[in-house]
Amino acid sequence: MARAQPRYVCQECGATHPKWAGRCEACGAWNTLVEEAVVEAPPKGLAGAKGRRIAIVGLDGSEADAPRRITGIAEFDRVAGGGLVPGSALLVGGDPGIGKSTLLLQVAARLAQGGGALYISGEEAVEQVRMRARRLGVAASPVSLAAATSVRDIVASLDQGEPPAFVVVDSIQTMYLDSLDSAPGTVAQVRASAQELIRQAKRRGFALVLVGHVTKEGTIAGPRVLEHMVDTVLYFEGERGHQFRILRAVKNRFGPTDEIGVFEMTDRGLAEVLNPSALFLADRQGDVSGAAVFAGMEGTRPMLVEIQALVAPSALGTPRRAVVGWDGGRLAMILAVLDARGGVAIGANDIYLNVAGGLRIQEPAADLAVAAALLSSLSGRPLPAATVVFGEIGLSGEVRAVSQTEQRLKEAGKLGFARALMPPQRGRRAARPADLDAEEIATIADLVALLDDPAAAARRPAPPRR
Repeated sequence: MARAQPRYVCQECGATHPKWAGRCEACGAWNTLVEEAVVEAPPKGLAGAKGRRIAIVGLDGSEADAPRRITGIAEFDRVAGGGLVPGSALLVGGDPGIGKSTLLLQVAARLAQGGGALYISGEEAVEQVRMRARRLGVAASPVSLAAATSVRDIVASLDQGEPPAFVVVDSIQTMYLDSLDSAPGTVAQVRASAQELIRQAKRRGFALVLVGHVTKEGTIAGPRVLEHMVDTVLYFEGERGHQFRILRAVKNRFGPTDEIGVFEMTDRGLAEVLNPSALFLADRQGDVSGAAVFAGMEGTRPMLVEIQALVAPSALGTPRRAVVGWDGGRLAMILAVLDARGGVAIGANDIYLNVAGGLRIQEPAADLAVAAALLSSLSGRPLPAATVVFGEIGLSGEVRAVSQTEQRLKEAGKLGFARALMPPQRGRRAARPADLDAEEIATIADLVALLDDPAAAARRPAPPRR
């Protein structure tokens, strides 16, 4: 007869322990071990058991790919890889109140016109979802609603009749299986519930979206294996007090990763931003020191954002460093290179760095723009007007080339910028707009000299185009 054996599972990393302890030995988290009773069946060998032969086919098949379901929200379709693939599973995570449920209700309202959409809420009653729909102006859409937390009931309901084309489960941490003796939200429940829902989506051919809570570190709560089980992982980023929201793809089996979609929170829900560069630079003042426009790339999209720096004398023994939207460790590296290779003593000051608009920049091509903003704030002189900056800085002070230079310059020229500070181009030179002059910066010392004498730099002839 099977017997129940208790075990203790860490709610942060999913590691199992035979007895309770205050600290998980696998990840080091405190007070995360929760008892879960597991029924263990007697082991049976596989040597004498007969299995069913699986079908083995060739790599090149004759079946046509199923058409993607286009939501009509261009920013969401971009991040999803061009639309939703039937039978796929998406995991959407984000801070509480950031707008996950609002966005998915708008997506469901769009898709309900074509193939049906079902919104299952485990956190709100049906009337609460209807109130949000009325506020968003989508109450007339034929979206089916349900309030349930039992995975067994949800799977049984989806097995009846023709399944909808799009199903939202909000959220996976509230779902539970009655076959497991543990509370909803535990590692075992999240893993098993997601597995059952994903299996049902692939068997019935509907696109499934799971909403996931995040921890205080910003990662999706529950076992890490949850992100491996789904096909696409999307993070909804942004400050709750800021109107911009960023939908970022960190995993996508059917499209590019690191793609982003930009939305603006309004009183009618989330509105897509088709030209983020113009919106991020709308409030920019060109005659202020400490500001540099960075020509960056987010996935396949070029995007111009303003990087702001403030260098002030420090009254403390340890100068203060405050960074918003960029890597603090990389800022420390830029300061060290400016001191050692550029001869600029800046480390004894308080330094504040901010990426305007709430966007978080991750690519190293922003190094040169950060250095230019710091030097501008230190000297009190603004950068030359209508100038964009991009390039990676090495520890020896050299400025290294970055990818997709043509797209960066084309976006800058489209928004009216007349000059670019960029790394030297080796090999085939990138095409440049006719009305945009490019100044190649080889080392950090060249940038320091350029900003020390902007008048002389303006008289310097631009390098010939090839």
